[in-house]
Amino acid sequence: MTSQTDLAALLCSRLCHDMLSPVGALSNGLELLSDEDDPEMRQRCIELLEQSAKISTDKLKFFRLAFGAAGGFGEAVPVEEAKAVISALASDAKRVELNWAIGDDSLPKPAIKVLLNLSQIALEALVRGGTLDLGAERRDGNVEIVARATGDRIAFDETVGAALQGELPAHEISSRTAAAHMIALVARELGGGLQYKLTEGALVLGAVIPEPEGMIG
Repeated sequence: MTSQTDLAALLCSRLCHDMLSPVGALSNGLELLSDEDDPEMRQRCIELLEQSAKISTDKLKFFRLAFGAAGGFGEAVPVEEAKAVISALASDAKRVELNWAIGDDSLPKPAIKVLLNLSQIALEALVRGGTLDLGAERRDGNVEIVARATGDRIAFDETVGAALQGELPAHEISSRTAAAHMIALVARELGGGLQYKLTEGALVLGAVIPEPEGMIG
């Protein structure tokens, strides 16, 4: 079993990897701006800096909600917060149509974390764009979550799927699969589970997350 220390290190590696590109673009843009005298090129540099700053901010907001533990795991989180960060990532990804089917105003924090991470996995699978459908529903003391990515090409590493389902050996867990492993642990600790189905044109990710005691109803 992967230790908590190893999992934390793998997650940190993943977050640093995801932040490297937009932060590196900021650094490069500032360097170009300092050496550029042409007004049109300076304006172009400023636009690229603004774009990189937005992507960096969007990612940090997502990471805070998807991986942070502020307030503990028993707290409800407004669904609008999750919608905002996922919508921002979808906008940054370009060519992705996002559809929602969530009726509740808030969901337990574990369910929100699972929803966010499944959304990110589904977005990453849409390498040529497509549609991302997200849904969540309370039923019989559980929160049922689904993320469905459809597009011309679905790029999905099935080791991530194995990690989601708790089937990936501990020695094979990497920074790429750490987030999937984390939410699998969250689901298992609550008595729930995750699953996936991959076809030629679609990836469906599902979860059943029991509501923490005291939050049902």
